[in-house]
Amino acid sequence: MRPATVPDLTARQLHAVLAVAEYNSFIAAAAFLRTSQPALSRTIKRLEDVLGVRLFDRSTRRVAITAAGKEFVAVAERMLNDLRISIRSMRAIGEEQRGQIIISSIMSVANGLLPAIVAKYRASRPGIEIILREGVHGTVLEDIRNGTADLGATYVDDVPDFVGAKRVTREVFDVILPRTHPLIKIAKRSSVTLEELVELPMVSLPFESRTRRIIDGAASTAGHTLQHVATVTQFATMMSFVRAGVGIAIVPSGAIAGLLGKDLAVLTLTKPRLSRDVGLIWLSERELTPAARGFAVMFEDMWRAAQ
Repeated sequence: MRPATVPDLTARQLHAVLAVAEYNSFIAAAAFLRTSQPALSRTIKRLEDVLGVRLFDRSTRRVAITAAGKEFVAVAERMLNDLRISIRSMRAIGEEQRGQIIISSIMSVANGLLPAIVAKYRASRPGIEIILREGVHGTVLEDIRNGTADLGATYVDDVPDFVGAKRVTREVFDVILPRTHPLIKIAKRSSVTLEELVELPMVSLPFESRTRRIIDGAASTAGHTLQHVATVTQFATMMSFVRAGVGIAIVPSGAIAGLLGKDLAVLTLTKPRLSRDVGLIWLSERELTPAARGFAVMFEDMWRAAQ
């Protein structure tokens, strides 16, 4: 629709028409609107000029609404009501009381502190819907690049130029194994070196995951090749495989919250001590919604408080 075909109307004019139609009097309508009768008459006259029709027939004794006026009153009521609804909706969005946040997260963060952050955020903003997409680092980057997700929770120490990034924490890698494993029985140890794991069967994430590449890269740098005997796509499944004795696993420390149980143990991985920066990313050319900004602040505050 061309701008020239749309009449230039104001909310003040719409209110003026509704008041005159209700009171059938310019004097009474002016009193209700807290304006003068001449000013109200000028407002109606300008509106009639814009529309090209008479809305009211005036005489010294009475004001009568025309057929065109009756039709316009119905339009004015709908327009003002739609405007009120839209303004309330926009204010709710601006105040983080309504809306939706789509978060794309690597699995270690999704299974770590993220549920507690979402719970606290929703407690103060019950009108906000949270949608979580779990995947590997590459999936998170793609969700941000194509605009599918508002925020990404992933590794931030090596991200492309199209994203903005905020480091929140440094995630270390640990070794998960059954409590009956021979490594546990060696002087009740609390740590293990990567070299000691070279000949042991391992349960791992897919090769395309950043976690797998970090681990394999460290082994290759040290001149070793790890024995990946089973590949899974979820940390919960990985823990089940380790529990069943398929192999051991090297995982980000945040991935194992609530998954260990009494039959699995954690050893600190040393020589090398693997770690990566974790935080939030977003599309640099896209402004975050108020809800997403509020979530980002809470994400950072809660994660730092937990350290």
